Amino acid sequence: MSSDPASRPAGFASMPRAEFAFPGPLRDRLVAAILDGSKTSTTTLVVDCEHEGEPLPEVGSRSVVIDSEDCPVAIIEVTEVRVVPLAQVDLAHVVDEGEGDTSVAQWRAGHEEFWHSEEMRAALEDPEFSVDDATPVVLQRFRLITDLRPAH
Repeated sequence: MSSDPASRPAGFASMPRAEFAFPGPLRDRLVAAILDGSKTSTTTLVVDCEHEGEPLPEVGSRSVVIDSEDCPVAIIEVTEVRVVPLAQVDLAHVVDEGEGDTSVAQWRAGHEEFWHSEEMRAALEDPEFSVDDATPVVLQRFRLITDLRPAH
């Protein structure tokens, strides 16, 4: 991985954007975890992809990670995609999300709080949105390809 702007892949600005959570403290923590290598997986609601009109991610696809200031900070590449019911999220995936969760229950409580937030419900245009064991989620694994931040 290189942070030298001269080594940035040509055309990265036209890549799909990877926006983790909403701008603010949570996104800042997630982006930092991607950049330090502790976050190598993420979970997305299938309904969120459908609502945004975005296809499900595919292995080998690359995207530009966007920080809270709407700046590109990294390029990641999807290495695995699984669609499973929420009840089937496993501990290995949870740990690799890099948020410090040590159990699936702890991870799920935090994610449900996010998914049931007013901000998420507004984004989905569904004020009553909620998840349950059967809710389909997209489990992605990815790797950091390039750090796009200027060298310090």
